[in-house]
Amino acid sequence: MSIPNANIARHLALMAAASPARAALKIPHGRTRAGDIDYLTLTFAELDAEVGAWTARLTIAGVHPGDRALVMVRQGLPLIAAAFALFRLGAVPVIIDPGMGLKSFLTCVARSRPRALVGIPLARLISHVFRPSFSSVAVRIAASSSLTARFSPPSSSGLSHLSFAAAPTDLAAIVFTSGSTGAPKGVCYEHGMFDAQIRLIRDACHIAPGEIDLPLLPIFALFNPALGMTTVVPEIDPRHHAEVDPAKIVQAIRQENITNSFGSPTLWRKIGDHCLQKNITLPSLRRVLCAGAPVPAELWRTSHTFLSRGQLHSPYGATEALPVAIVSADDITSVSGRGACVGQVVPEMEVKIVALIEGPIATLADVRELARGEIGEIIVRGPVVTKSYDALPEATALAKIQTPSSNFQTPAGISGSSFGVGDLASGISTPQNGAVWHRMGDCGYLDAEGYLWFCGRKAERVETASGTLHTEPCERVFRAYPHASRCALIGLGPRGQQRPAIVLELNLPDSRACRGVARELRALALKHEETASIKTFYFHPKFPVDVRHNAKIHRLTLAKWAATATGFESDPKR
Repeated sequence: MSIPNANIARHLALMAAASPARAALKIPHGRTRAGDIDYLTLTFAELDAEVGAWTARLTIAGVHPGDRALVMVRQGLPLIAAAFALFRLGAVPVIIDPGMGLKSFLTCVARSRPRALVGIPLARLISHVFRPSFSSVAVRIAASSSLTARFSPPSSSGLSHLSFAAAPTDLAAIVFTSGSTGAPKGVCYEHGMFDAQIRLIRDACHIAPGEIDLPLLPIFALFNPALGMTTVVPEIDPRHHAEVDPAKIVQAIRQENITNSFGSPTLWRKIGDHCLQKNITLPSLRRVLCAGAPVPAELWRTSHTFLSRGQLHSPYGATEALPVAIVSADDITSVSGRGACVGQVVPEMEVKIVALIEGPIATLADVRELARGEIGEIIVRGPVVTKSYDALPEATALAKIQTPSSNFQTPAGISGSSFGVGDLASGISTPQNGAVWHRMGDCGYLDAEGYLWFCGRKAERVETASGTLHTEPCERVFRAYPHASRCALIGLGPRGQQRPAIVLELNLPDSRACRGVARELRALALKHEETASIKTFYFHPKFPVDVRHNAKIHRLTLAKWAATATGFESDPKR
């Protein structure tokens, strides 16, 4: 059934009409005399008017339907207002992580070729200083955190309610990946994909209108108007997640009765540790959505303590396809296996595990589907699966499988190792043949009960002469070492003949201490089949991680570092 107007911006107008006086957005701007966080509050009607004023400003500035607009603004009101105004105009927001590094950022800008720039003063200055990367920009619009609606010129009032009638397949936005295992890529989102994301997230997480959200990843605030949730802007610098003050986050949760929050395992481990140390519980929270990297076993365990009336959940997916599956703390206690359990596949999505292949897959007939329990490459399809990367045809060919599934090779003795939309129990019909499959770039497997298990990034697997090692099954062994905050499996040497090693985030005083720890780690490795071949250990003071979640370890960068660093090999005979 087609949607008459699939424009994602329509949801805000609908909420403004249905619940005009309900709080839509709360923006912190200091403390009261009593020490409470002081918020500027906008109702849905006021936020809708603010977006209307932005729409008028952008129209007067010369932004047209189909124009690409680079968004370089603060989190909270500027991000929501700018994005929804651009959606409403039929323009295409281009959203790039602010802290990926200047060189990568400029490359992303040049490739996406925005015609407009909506930015703070520093962003507009950068666009002039690095003019070659911004050569496509013809329109620059100033953005600030100040309210716009009350200062909107009278001549613009007729423009504020413009709304572009978008088809589900119309390009809605370009959102860049974090580039954790390669260069960042612009993912092309259609309006229908955003609609599907809202539906799947709402249903999988049982989110109800009237809830209050504290999004620790700013981009997730864009879903809230469609979900009917109030957005409380957190006191956090999105460029420096690791430096968050957990006390401020906890204060916001308790003061505003937050019911929902999305953040990385790194952030929630820090918040959880603070709660445990201070004997604090967060009774208003119904759910915490934790993603960006596997959730540590300790966080799963301790979450029951500080989430006294709620539960930790971990959605699995990627910028190119989200959500794919979801797992809860209760699920984790009832399952066991290799790697990290990422849960049951959500309705309307389909997952298959195929034998590893390097290079593009021209047709599904060229690959072999694996039996339950076998580790292979995870591929997915469904209404939230994006179709292409922007201006990167080779990357698109590597990541997407465009062909029908009628010739898919299913292992003898089973009816297919996918769970989700194809299951009779789901009551949802399988997508039509020809739907795009996305190669997640992850390795994993489906177990007999339909749980999906993540075993690591495909590019980060270690191929030795005696077999393949995957990061998650190996690293979970060494996470049990009491003094390690992070650990990473790396491979040294050419693929197929790699020597496995473990890097620990430890700052040890001297080589004697390193050798002592290496002996302890080797003893730990020998207790598990997955790690028995690992004899070499490196110690790094601070791991390189992604900017977006501060959780994804750059293992390939660590492998390059280890090539010239000092490793410590423990001889089990000593």
